[in-house]
Amino acid sequence: MSPNKTKWIILFALALVWGSSFILMKRGLEAFSSNQVAALRISIASLFLLPFLIKYRKIKFKKYWVGLVLAGVFGNLIPAFLFTRAETGISSSLAGMLNALTPLFTVIIGWIAFRNKSTPLQIAGILVAFGGALLLLSSDKNPQQENGIQYALLVVLATVCYAISVNCIKYFLAGMNSVAATAWSFAFIGPVALIYLFSTDFIYVMETKKNALPSLGYISILGIVGSALSVIFFNQLIKVSGAVFAASSTYIIPIVAVGWGIFDGEIISNWQIAAIFIVLGGVWLINKRKI
Repeated sequence: MSPNKTKWIILFALALVWGSSFILMKRGLEAFSSNQVAALRISIASLFLLPFLIKYRKIKFKKYWVGLVLAGVFGNLIPAFLFTRAETGISSSLAGMLNALTPLFTVIIGWIAFRNKSTPLQIAGILVAFGGALLLLSSDKNPQQENGIQYALLVVLATVCYAISVNCIKYFLAGMNSVAATAWSFAFIGPVALIYLFSTDFIYVMETKKNALPSLGYISILGIVGSALSVIFFNQLIKVSGAVFAASSTYIIPIVAVGWGIFDGEIISNWQIAAIFIVLGGVWLINKRKI
């Protein structure tokens, strides 16, 4: 199979997995607190990756440690807590739609931190995507949540973190094996999440709540497939296709997230649908290289 076809297959597979992650977080929140869901996700992914860590124990630590820490913290640890907290105040479908801002911030971080060149179309795309994002934020009218926009902004902050991670992987971990990079990045954050988890009432919840085990099952899928395995493929995709192309999985993520939301009975307004198309139009302009 040609490299071009391979990168598109990986892109769509990642979009499907990550688009489903929002409903999995929602299921996890049925028994656990938002912080517990996040800590479990990171802890489970780290434990799953432990055999790979042993296999790739010999790395050029001095060369890669900065990139590994940044990828772990900004690509996984912080967003995990931000997303689960956000879903206590907004729908999983809205969280998935807002995740489409990742390519926008990927370009902006690339300009600021790595002095990447910009084009007029990219600037226009940023303006369009920002306009769509503002419309998307203002369109959330859930009467049960008075401060929905505050929770939505947590998702926006998470996409900024993803953008930082994407650029760091491209510039600091380009020469490192994708599996090794993923295993080591989780090695830095896994112990932090695990220590935090057992400082909460996690054991008590497991012993007393009837739906704790099913929720743990959903979170396990989220941690193993949505974090550990998908990050391995995402790191590889960044290396073979570039940071912006890899972040473009967010074209499809909102569609998957909205599909799960509708299936789960969430209400998606026409304004939100219009807004996400505006955002994705801006992202398309950002990724369009030629004028």
